[in-house]
Amino acid sequence: MNSLLTLPLSGQEHLIEKLEAFKIEGRDKKGHKVLRIIGRLFPARLVSTEAFQKYLGEKIFANLEERPFSVVYVHTGVQRAENFPGISTLRSIYEAIPTNIRKNLEAVYFVHPGLQARLFLATFGRLIFSGGLYWKLKYVNRVEFLWDHVRRNEIEIPEFVYEHDEELEYRPFMDYGLESDHPRVNGAPSVDSQVPIYSLRCIA
Repeated sequence: MNSLLTLPLSGQEHLIEKLEAFKIEGRDKKGHKVLRIIGRLFPARLVSTEAFQKYLGEKIFANLEERPFSVVYVHTGVQRAENFPGISTLRSIYEAIPTNIRKNLEAVYFVHPGLQARLFLATFGRLIFSGGLYWKLKYVNRVEFLWDHVRRNEIEIPEFVYEHDEELEYRPFMDYGLESDHPRVNGAPSVDSQVPIYSLRCIA
């Protein structure tokens, strides 16, 4: 992640926990636990891969038990220089996830996926995420559509996420729903949205 780390390993773990970028809370509509991830809160420049893996193993995976669960990943406000850990780090973290945890993952609801993130996943997703995780992605363009899958009153979404929703309503060309006319072509992840879908051909 960042080679200029100054915090000791324990301090890095404490920082991840304090920021609450990762939190198990609420249930999906099937009654499964939900792991909520707020990408903007992830301190990628301040924590090492080792600290991140240790935190996930001790604080998150250990509490998911041997049962199915879902992930709600909120991409709103994520900046590559600040919150993105890098491709090699993502792959090493994913490979460190216990096999039983991977098998129990039902779905990943990707809230506010930017066009750049979609293109990244379309290019590298199947290389980074083996074992079928890529195919469990469901893009969610608005928070309101998330409640079709997750119990609304049981999961906390930061205010800046709702504010971004409102901004998208007034600036439709900024909408992160830009994608192919046929989202299921070549088995691409499904899109959970009722907003108009635009073709990528318009920006080719």
